[in-house]
Amino acid sequence: MERTRWSPMWKTKRGLLDSTVFKFITVSLILVLQAPNVRAEPVDILKVLEFSSVPEGIQRTSGFCTNRKASQPDTAYKIGKTAQISTPTKQLFPDGVFPEDFSILTTLKLKAGLQAFLLSIYNERGVQQLGVEVGRSPVFLYEDQTGKPAPEDYPLFRSLNLADGKWHRVGISVEKKTVTIIVDCKKKLTKPLGRTDHASIDTDGITVFGKRILDEESFEGDIQQLLIVADPKAAYDYCEHYSPDCHVPHKDLLQAQEAGEEVRIVCIRPLN
Repeated sequence: MERTRWSPMWKTKRGLLDSTVFKFITVSLILVLQAPNVRAEPVDILKVLEFSSVPEGIQRTSGFCTNRKASQPDTAYKIGKTAQISTPTKQLFPDGVFPEDFSILTTLKLKAGLQAFLLSIYNERGVQQLGVEVGRSPVFLYEDQTGKPAPEDYPLFRSLNLADGKWHRVGISVEKKTVTIIVDCKKKLTKPLGRTDHASIDTDGITVFGKRILDEESFEGDIQQLLIVADPKAAYDYCEHYSPDCHVPHKDLLQAQEAGEEVRIVCIRPLN
């Protein structure tokens, strides 16, 4: 049996492709293979909850940067104690899948001395599966489909104080069996998260902003951004890609209220 040998297509009898087109395809493939990884598109919680319509108990206010280079000042929302905002979790995750590993990103200024839940996610049975409690000692509440970890094992960050009346940029990274909190792009603390392998969060329930059901105390303060990203590394890049320093113009930012998709277009000329 005669062995088939590969030869460039432009040398075959049919001449389907010439050398120019072959080089064009080769360059295109190299560019695709070398393209940087695309960042996961964030779930913009403030946008889904329609903060821009300024519901009862909320008003617009100045944000993290009152003087941003070559741009208008940042804007934020002032949250009063009477604000009551919730939504079916599937409004945040229409495909019904909450990521196993993820980041929660927020820029906020909490009322001094307050300890309250910023975000709470409940399943359809009313069990709180996820919660971010901010204040003098932030707590990350997580309960997977098997009930782990137990409440006494929720990660507690005693050495952090977010309730000092100042603006803070906070990134929370959940990856495998650890949770890491990064505050103001510098301070980083990691705690164990005793969940099971392949832990999941049910999206058939509701998500509540600013409090936990039946709690009297609720979030009071200002918030500029609140995102969930299906990438545990996003928390480490928060101050670079999502909430940069004040010398970075708005045009270079991914705005919380206008979260969009970065599109890079590359024009390729055929090689001669």
